[in-house]
Amino acid sequence: MRDDYGRDIRYLRLSVTDRCNCRCVYCMPENGVPMLSHADILSFEEMRDIVAAAASLGVRKVRLTGGEPLVRRGIVDLVGMVASVPGIDEVDMTTNATLLAPIAGDLRAAGLTRLNVSLDTLDAARYEAITRRGSLADALAGLEAARVAGFTNTKINCVLVGGVNDDELRPLAELARDRDLTVRFIELMRMGECAGWPKGRFVSADGVLSAVPELAPVGGQGVSELYHAPGWKGNVGLIRPMTHRFCGSCDRIRVTADGRLKPCLHSATEVNLRGLVGQELVDAMRAGIAAKPRGHRMDDGRASDSLRAMNEIGG
Repeated sequence: MRDDYGRDIRYLRLSVTDRCNCRCVYCMPENGVPMLSHADILSFEEMRDIVAAAASLGVRKVRLTGGEPLVRRGIVDLVGMVASVPGIDEVDMTTNATLLAPIAGDLRAAGLTRLNVSLDTLDAARYEAITRRGSLADALAGLEAARVAGFTNTKINCVLVGGVNDDELRPLAELARDRDLTVRFIELMRMGECAGWPKGRFVSADGVLSAVPELAPVGGQGVSELYHAPGWKGNVGLIRPMTHRFCGSCDRIRVTADGRLKPCLHSATEVNLRGLVGQELVDAMRAGIAAKPRGHRMDDGRASDSLRAMNEIGG
């Protein structure tokens, strides 16, 4: 289905939980995080129905997000349910990978296509400081388990935070030297926990090209600009929502764990899908797509208009 600006909406990001086993500094407060009650979170059957409605409107790719999707009990079963929906060609997941190692093979067997792994540093102490609960060793073990399970073209998502990890650009990029990975550097956005952070925390992803001058552009992949260095197995991607906004080609919608469709990550607009079935559900989803704005308004340093924290949306 095309929205009012001619964008073909083919990608659904579905948050399966607002809970997470980490507390990344740019995403959630360390303590006192309000969480949805279990009764307010979509059941697997409701999620399957939402995916089916989206597929009927032309969505072909689903990404399962959180929070952290691997804390959702029965996640392997959910992957199988989503993968079996007619019309869905690809089921991906974004995860911090700290819980991935024991079930990577099961997820692959259930129909999970591809993984995006959040990894902002290669320094163990810094990893603990950023995530406030996580273990770098566990994340790297999950990444290796994914490789052994047969996942290919795994993407590493690295959020750039000035004064925190912008001194690791080359070491992080070099994860793609000998591995079939795409390391993607993502500009920090003014929303949620970091909406009021000082300007120096928000740095351009252009610094990656200075840190790794041998990178050359090789085209794009969704919202990511892809680069490759001679002799490297993988690629490096830049996702620049602040300095090179890509709203004009955005092909995605989001559904929160409590069943609200967000046409845009940075918009306060939400359309309720919970409790709807059949044509009512399809019509509500169509209305949500029609409400997708032309673009966000953060070019001038404004914070996002979204009323939700990142753990509620899944990024």
